[in-house]
Formats: sequence, C-alpha cells, structure tokens
Amino acid sequence: MDERIVTNREIDEDRDLNIRPESLDDYIGQKEIKENLRVFIKSALMRGDSLDHILLYGPPGLGKTTLAYIIANELGSNIKTANGPSIEKAGDLAAILSTLEEGDVLFIDEIHRIPRYVEEVLYPAMEDFYLDIIVGTEGSSRNIKINLPKFTLVGATTRAGDLSSPLRDRFGIISKLNYYTDDELYQIVKRTSRVLNTPITDDAARVLAKRSRGTPRIANRLFKRVRDFALVNGDGIINEEVLDSSLEKLKVDKIGLDETDYNLLNAIIERFNGGPVGLEALASSIGEESSTIEDVYEPYLLQQGYLKRTPRGRMVTDKTYEYLGIEK
Repeated sequence: MDERIVTNREIDEDRDLNIRPESLDDYIGQKEIKENLRVFIKSALMRGDSLDHILLYGPPGLGKTTLAYIIANELGSNIKTANGPSIEKAGDLAAILSTLEEGDVLFIDEIHRIPRYVEEVLYPAMEDFYLDIIVGTEGSSRNIKINLPKFTLVGATTRAGDLSSPLRDRFGIISKLNYYTDDELYQIVKRTSRVLNTPITDDAARVLAKRSRGTPRIANRLFKRVRDFALVNGDGIINEEVLDSSLEKLKVDKIGLDETDYNLLNAIIERFNGGPVGLEALASSIGEESSTIEDVYEPYLLQQGYLKRTPRGRMVTDKTYEYLGIEK
C-alpha cells in the first residue's frame, strides 16, 4: 500500500483542528478518563493552582494528543508541544522549559524516548518547578538553578513500561486509553461526516466503525479516503456499496486487517510453522521495523485473539488459521 491506513505516525491531515474536538463535552469515548479529568481540572481551577502532571498511555491513534489539547483548553491555558525523540540533550529540554509561562501545558509525545540522562532534568522541574543545569566547560563548570513557573506536563506514550520508575512516579494522574467500541466509533464517524460536510448513511457508518480497529485515527483516515472515492466515482454520498468497494481498493478487510497484518500472520504460518518466532526475525521476514510491529500491529491482533506472545516468541492462534482459511 502506498499510504498506510494503520500507522504510528500522525500525518498532517489528522491535525485538522475541525476534526479534533476541543472540549471534554465533544470528546467521544474514554468515559472514565473524561469524568476524572473533569473533576481534576475543575479542582485545579477552584484552587487557583496548576493541574497535576498527567501521563496518557495506550496504543497509537486513541486520542492522547487530542486530550492534551482539550486539557489546555479546559484550563484556559496555552499549550506547547515537543516530541521525545527530538529532545537529545539536556539543553534541548531546558530550552523548552524556559519558554513556559504560568499555567502552561507542556505536551511531550513519545515521552518514553527521552534519554535517561536528559530525563533527570525533568525531575526537579516537575516536582519543585526549577531547572538545575550545569554550564561552562570542564574545569570551570558551575550549577545554575533557574526557577520555573508552575506548569502541567502531559506526557503521552505507547510504551508505559519503558518509562523509568522515577519519571513515572512524578505523574500525579496516570490514565490508560483503551480501544473504542463500535458504537463510539460510529459516533465519531458521524461527527466527522458533519464536520467535513460529507454525508454517510447510518449503515455505512456502522460498517466503517467495525473496520476501524477500535481506533479513531484510523476511522477518520478511512473516512477521508472513502470520501475521495465517493466524490470522484459517485455523487459524494458514502453508502455501503461505495464503502465496500473503496475499502477493497485500500485492502482493508471486514474486521480492519490490512495488507501488513496479512503479511505478518502469513509469515508466522508459512515461514515459522505458526511460531513461536522472535520479534526481530519476524520483522526482518516482512521488511518492517520491530517497533512498528510491536506498537502498531500487535496490540490489535493480540486483543482480537489472532496472535499471542509466549516466552519463546510470537505465535498465531487457531482463530488465525480459521480466519485465513488455512489448514493447521
């Protein structure tokens, strides 16, 4: 596929502010997290204090970035964003922190990818709101303490287990985002339809929801691609017939599996006799990054029961053989 439907990258069109809900009231799904955040935010505003630091974790595409923006909106604060892999030195992090103003929200995506020696700069910043940095060359270096305004750090990660304990323990609010139900995704698809002014029938919206892997980002991306087919090849209205033919061209099957899912499952069966197989060997066999398999594809396949992890490696299940129509 030239353009993947399933990806851990958030491409530009998904940053469309029209599609992103801007308040907790408009945010669909993650009911318990929303209710708790509503209380925590209201309490912080009533106390006139900064909101505790928040860690959001879960598979990609479930709305962690959107929640960070909503938190800033609900607080009436500015948001500044950074990406874990781009923070390579302590100075990079210090430069970001020194631009914050009172009450700001700092959102760091992929926070688990901040190097450990840089991470240590965050500890006093999160706990006591100051920077403790070393300046100068060896032999004439000195420590400088810089006070910071009170801010709220919102960290997002697909790998909470990769966070060090000292960093994880400094988050006052830790929330796991779960896959969405078909009904929640149906509501998201209908909202996207209204926002983008592209009509979709109720039946087509329900089918699209079922084929979106429990993930809003995928639902919205599929919607946009099906919209393109509906506009070019039809009257612009998405019905079941248009949806089915479009998703067939996109190689997305009835439960949301795409070409890479099939390659992954077939490789385990055909090349490794159903498993177990190590992650690196599997990644090499299908030409994928091991981190992409682990973060993007595995979680859904595991949840749906098509894949299982054992101490010796990955294995497919009886359900996989049955679904692919392969005799064991």
